[in-house]
Amino acid sequence: MTSINTDWTRKEFKAYLLLYASETDQVITEEEKELILESISKGDYHKIHDELEQDNDYQSVQKILHNIEKYNYSKEDVSGLLRDIKNLFLSDGHFDTVEKNMLIALKRLLQK
Repeated sequence: MTSINTDWTRKEFKAYLLLYASETDQVITEEEKELILESISKGDYHKIHDELEQDNDYQSVQKILHNIEKYNYSKEDVSGLLRDIKNLFLSDGHFDTVEKNMLIALKRLLQK
């Protein structure tokens, strides 16, 4: 089982969150990948992607919540993350029902 505690930087956490969101529809598009790579190196991208692939949904959510708390994200910070997720979903020109539902779920999860 993967540990919930992480030693990620804020950028690596954001990459994990964006990768988690981008896999909502089972496909990470090139546009989504490029958007994520704007904030982290390719090596870190692959490291985070590999970790995400090994995690189940429960572990992913726990890691996300852990890092929101660890970095003491404010409501404004969370709103910024949610905007980034929405921009990620829009990056390929499609914002389908599955992505909309994921955004709603993440809002409920993160805006406690």
